[in-house]
Parts: sequence; C-alpha cells; structure tokens
Amino acid sequence: DGGIEAQARQMFANIKAVLNAAGAEFSNVVKTTVFMTDLRDFAVFNAIYAEYFPENPPARSCVQVCALPKGALVECEVIAKL
Repeated sequence: DGGIEAQARQMFANIKAVLNAAGAEFSNVVKTTVFMTDLRDFAVFNAIYAEYFPENPPARSCVQVCALPKGALVECEVIAKL
C-alpha cells in the first residue's frame, strides 16, 4: 500500500536491515537490479534511490516487469562487497 514512494522506502529499509545484519551498509553495494511494474514511476523511484546512494552509486539495471509477488510495485536485488 501507499504507492511507489511508500513501497520504495520500505524496500530500502528492508535492504538496510539485511546489509546491517551482514556488517555492511549501502556504501558496500556494488550492483543493483531494480524491477518495476511501471517505468513511469522511475523518476519518483530514482529520487528515493539517490537518497540511499548519494555519491558514487553502484552499477544499476532497471527493468519493467508485468508483475511482482504480492502485488508489489518495485523490488530491488543488491550485491554488496564486504
């Protein structure tokens, strides 16, 4: 619920928790793959993404998919180097 902004913020909160559990942070991320159900939401998502990767953002792929589990609007896979 809450649209792309709320879902993106929750997604990044979840990613932060996983990174922290592994002893890492967003600066350790070297690659992301973003899956979105509507690329028209890209500008909103990109502004939020920039909050988490303000300098030297990792390599990124972004693709539109027809659906995500549980009706999600966005999903992100990250690869981090410790």
